[in-house]
Amino acid sequence: MSQDLIRETACAVVDKLRSGDVSPLELLDVLEKRIGEVDGKVNALPTLCFDRARDNAKALMQKPAGARGLLAGLPVPIKDLTDVAGVLNTQGSPIFRDNVPKQSDLMVENLEGNGAVVYAKSNTPEFGAGANTFNEVFGATLNPWDTTKSAAGSSGGAAVALATGMAWLAQGSDMGGSLRSPAAFCGVVGMRPSIGRVAHTPKSAIDRNLGVVGPMARNVEDLALLLDAMSGDYADDPLSLPAPATSFLSAAQSGKKPKRIAYSPDLGITPVDPEVKAITRKAAERFAEAGAIVEEAHPDWREAHECFHVLRAFDFAITKANLLRTKRDLLKPEVIWNIEEGLKLTVEQLARAEAQRVGMTARAIEFFKNYDLLLTPTTIVPPFPIEHRYVAECAGKKFENYVEWLGIVYAITLACCPSLSLPCGFTASGLPVGVQVVGAPRADAQVIAGAKVLEDILGLRGSTPIDPKVKA
Repeated sequence: MSQDLIRETACAVVDKLRSGDVSPLELLDVLEKRIGEVDGKVNALPTLCFDRARDNAKALMQKPAGARGLLAGLPVPIKDLTDVAGVLNTQGSPIFRDNVPKQSDLMVENLEGNGAVVYAKSNTPEFGAGANTFNEVFGATLNPWDTTKSAAGSSGGAAVALATGMAWLAQGSDMGGSLRSPAAFCGVVGMRPSIGRVAHTPKSAIDRNLGVVGPMARNVEDLALLLDAMSGDYADDPLSLPAPATSFLSAAQSGKKPKRIAYSPDLGITPVDPEVKAITRKAAERFAEAGAIVEEAHPDWREAHECFHVLRAFDFAITKANLLRTKRDLLKPEVIWNIEEGLKLTVEQLARAEAQRVGMTARAIEFFKNYDLLLTPTTIVPPFPIEHRYVAECAGKKFENYVEWLGIVYAITLACCPSLSLPCGFTASGLPVGVQVVGAPRADAQVIAGAKVLEDILGLRGSTPIDPKVKA
């Protein structure tokens, strides 16, 4: 098959699958060739499982064309934090260097049931911690727009695979921007959906909801297609939501225009690089071309840093404390710090943080009674040098820890809002910048529809895939 297929949209390729113009096996051949040509330059997909993928593709092809699910045999990579039966899942940690799960996560089972063919695991930092994709098992994932720069994290491998044509769609996950930040750094689209929108296998706690699973793609319609394939309620995840009556792809194609937009360069809580601020402001203001009123405003989320620090630390404590006791020498310093911070917490601190989150969410709900969408920069800086473990300072402000620079995305996490990162321009040096499109809790369809309107106005769709720009 022609390698031109990698430049097709996911929706177009799925149409070809349904019509029989291409087969899942032919798509796997195209991807295997592309990965062989490209991945050595960026290190996005360190674990491949093409034998398993071809077996599953053959089984899917035995079904009638109308019974192959929404994705109809489209190949999709899975982030290396998520179990895929029979495939290495390292979580980016030397502790799990040889871990091969016997059973897939519920999310993977559902995707495969909807016609996805899993062919690779995408690279992630250790346990998804830190917004720069590097680990001691596979090394660093490089930004294809400039291979001396970070792809962000923790879904960095997924974003790079999309940007370089090694994937049409990709699965990511997001706690403090882990899906949105890589999308912004790599010039692709990534969405943190509402809590419960994508069912997954509960681990450690039923109500762990700082982190969610979400879709990534090269454009809004493709992303909506993947979210449709991921959505639905399942008894194995008691908090999962039913799929909406109207598909997310329909929402993307609806042409529904928002009437009133809020833009905030900083949410009142963080410094922002001036160039990033200017590019995102200009993009937000272009909503006026769709007839929308654009105003500068944001909810009062001043407690975001304290709240997120506590709740994130608690999550690390309940999920990783045993590893600290038994494998401390194999953990990176940032993970050790996060676990120890969690183990020091008091009930009073947890109660205060939960109350803060309730307040932030209530103010978000009130805010979105007046605004259809809130736009902000997705990241406060453009892609940074790969050798920097994280952003230590911005616009003259030094951060207290390795996650504080992510406040502009984790505030949205805390307020339970769906959020999508959309490519909105480039720096003077040619690096991508993303704008964050935020909606009220459970307003996923409204976010997708609005993002598609802005995507059409900005005219950047089709900027990817690219061949990696290898720089020394």
